[in-house]
Amino acid sequence: MTALPAILVSVPFGVIVTVQVSSLSQQVGATSMAGAAGGLGVIRQGSPMVSALLLGGAAGSAIAADLGARTIREEFEAMRTMGIDPARRIVAPRMLAMLALAPMLCVLIIFMGIGVGYVLTIVYQDGVPGSYMSSFAAFATMGDLIVALSKSVIFGVVIVIVACQRGLEATSGPRGVAQAVNAAVVIGVIAAFILNVIITQLVSMFLPARIG
Repeated sequence: MTALPAILVSVPFGVIVTVQVSSLSQQVGATSMAGAAGGLGVIRQGSPMVSALLLGGAAGSAIAADLGARTIREEFEAMRTMGIDPARRIVAPRMLAMLALAPMLCVLIIFMGIGVGYVLTIVYQDGVPGSYMSSFAAFATMGDLIVALSKSVIFGVVIVIVACQRGLEATSGPRGVAQAVNAAVVIGVIAAFILNVIITQLVSMFLPARIG
């Protein structure tokens, strides 16, 4: 459900990053560093945040709508009456699915973003393939990928928690479900942005960037 939107978002995102980075690198006379700057921008900040936006807008809204509809139909009360825990039967599988989906979505966005940046730099901006890849390899490390994947997982968990909480508390019929979905998307995405700032500051303090 989120794969196609991820591709459609990551392509223009990669174009924007590449154009901005290439323009700046040309102004300061550091065109050979375009690969490093663009690639690191996609990995460290772009991919986790795009993942959060897609997970919140697609997966989070779907979870909130599903649980909200079940709530107003009193399905969860019926499950509790039968001795079934809704959190274990309904919420836990969605959490596990998000834990598996978030890193895969992040990797897809990284691949598409860097790939688009590479093609744009080489084909339309007369970049040198070897220079692009060597500069990227000199600065990008496995730690950058691990941090990006960790961010996406954290954002996904937060989005699922918010979506489930809003869906389980939906009231007032279909209108209440719509309000729950809207609140789940807004709160989840804002929480992801706030967490991104905090995590970025912590990573900068304890894991400073180094040339690989």
